[in-house]
Amino acid sequence: MKHLFATTAISVALFTANQGMAETLRLAVTDIEGLEALQQEFGPFEAALEAAIGHDIELFAVSSRTSAVEAINQGQVDMILTGPAEYVVINELTNPVIIAGWQRPNYYAQIVTLADGPIGSVEDLRGGKVTFGSVGSTSQHLGPAQVLADFGLVYNTDYTAEIISRNTAIEALIRGDVEAVGMNEGHLQSIREAFPEIGFTVIARGRDLPNDILVARGDLDPAIIDSVRAAFVDHADELMAAVLQGDDNQKYNGGFFFTEIDDADYDYVRAMYATIGVDTTAFVGE
Repeated sequence: MKHLFATTAISVALFTANQGMAETLRLAVTDIEGLEALQQEFGPFEAALEAAIGHDIELFAVSSRTSAVEAINQGQVDMILTGPAEYVVINELTNPVIIAGWQRPNYYAQIVTLADGPIGSVEDLRGGKVTFGSVGSTSQHLGPAQVLADFGLVYNTDYTAEIISRNTAIEALIRGDVEAVGMNEGHLQSIREAFPEIGFTVIARGRDLPNDILVARGDLDPAIIDSVRAAFVDHADELMAAVLQGDDNQKYNGGFFFTEIDDADYDYVRAMYATIGVDTTAFVGE
């Protein structure tokens, strides 16, 4: 009878463990709106991660960065993939656990002006107008503002800072209505293709920006977090190949996953918030 009881207890324990392993993990991505777009970009990654860790993964659409915070705090999502500017706020508001960094090659902020225009250096921007893109964006707003701060220009004091969509800003630059535009390298490539007859030049570049980052809610089972983190080491090639099936995810092409990520790696982003005069307890523009 003791042997039968022990066998039954072991079976119950294994069944319970397997039930836990079968738990569905819900994944949100902060910069994609709508479930259809999310599935199109991350459907292959969802399947690859499921195969790697033995858990069901469910993509969970969020309408904004704020809704992502609400979802993780309410236990509606288990993991969030987000950018560096969003991460520092999410870290303040949710106490997440870092799983892995997603590197974006050539991911840095820069200040662009006309090659044959009057602006030859950052100092020439004093008293002028500089436009920034998507409000709160690491590489279009916060990063370029920090680049100018690193060169000694105080945000919206030594120059006038304006938030304008990128295409509109470039047209204003060509007309001479603004002196420079903040953007990332990918955007500059697109602009040069869109305006092949115009010469653009970079007068200041920032350091490489911190990685995008996958985090888990703080009360998620540590064993599950460890299994997901291990997948980015043991199945990195398969996971990256799946990620790159998404058109927008080409920004990760040539990058790597990193599991040795420290919160202090994002202090440079926190400095960006201070540069524009806001704290990290709320998203800029929301």
